Amino acid sequence: MIYFDHNATTPIDPLVFEAMQPFLTTFYGNPSSLHRHGRAVKTAIEQARQQVADLVSVSADQVVFTSGGTEANNLAVAAAHCCHKKHVLFGGTEHPSIVEPVRNLELSGFATDQLTVDGNGLISEQTLEQIIQADTGFISVMQANNETGVIQPIAPLAKIAQEKGIVFHTDAVQSVGKIPVDFNALNVNLMSLSGHKIYGPKGVGALIHDKLTRLSPFLHGGGQEQGYRPGTENVAAIIGFGKAAELANQALSRRAEQLLNLRQALEQGISDIKGLVVVASTVDRLPNTSQILMDNVDGEMLLMQLDQKAIAISSGSACSSNSKEPSPVLKAMGFPDKLARSAIRLSVGQQNTLADVAEFIAALKAIVKHDA
Repeated sequence: MIYFDHNATTPIDPLVFEAMQPFLTTFYGNPSSLHRHGRAVKTAIEQARQQVADLVSVSADQVVFTSGGTEANNLAVAAAHCCHKKHVLFGGTEHPSIVEPVRNLELSGFATDQLTVDGNGLISEQTLEQIIQADTGFISVMQANNETGVIQPIAPLAKIAQEKGIVFHTDAVQSVGKIPVDFNALNVNLMSLSGHKIYGPKGVGALIHDKLTRLSPFLHGGGQEQGYRPGTENVAAIIGFGKAAELANQALSRRAEQLLNLRQALEQGISDIKGLVVVASTVDRLPNTSQILMDNVDGEMLLMQLDQKAIAISSGSACSSNSKEPSPVLKAMGFPDKLARSAIRLSVGQQNTLADVAEFIAALKAIVKHDA
């Protein structure tokens, strides 16, 4: 099987699995316990916290472990309740784990507005400045889109918010481990991360906070994670996340170069297919991500045809793959419904090779030619 769906999830790195194993068997103590079994586990968790912190250049006490990126996003949005202002802004191409909790704020009396994007999925500083109101207290804009790979100019957008005293959150789940991410350089207050996007385990993520922004936890009953995320920690997953973060930090440049070479070879190889469009091909994107559209092609049917050839791709976000509606991301970018339904997403990973890319190109061309 050729796996080109790394934006949905990545395989666990063998070194990550090796780091996790002892905490599933030998080191089984509760990290809140004071005896040596508990202390040993607590020490390992704090080491993992530092490893995650180092990946985004923050201090360890700025890392709050969660069950994943979705929980981190929900916890971030809940901070709007602490802002004492009732207007919230969010990007036009956000992940459902931002869109839905933001919409849910409306039940508590908040007003919400979506920031429009251009044809490449980008938000301009002018767009943000024009829509900010005196009562705007919270803004969320993702750093890199999970479907298109488009990288937002977060730093200047967050700077505008910073100057107006508005809390700014960015979903960095897709960008971390693929491009350099520096929390402070981005001028943000909150940032979401996920373990299984960087060759770590599923079921673990983190919210990075600036220690000044108040959070509003929605779980209660324990003091773990500074009280922001109570409950006995998912120890093995946290250890795995820490190790994955360490490996990503060490290999960032090498991985990015490898992924970009694969993406460029892939896009060059399919460039002669009639009617094919690479979404946002002229702007900065993640080095591993290509979203392509083709006239008179059904994206889900193409996915299944490639699956029969042992090639795994995606027709969009894994979190909304059961929806028959065209991608909200592509609709926000102005693509017509029919063309948007043709979308497939290719996201390569560190185990992929140029031979994999060549096999995909040949398979795609054979399917397109057969269906023509």
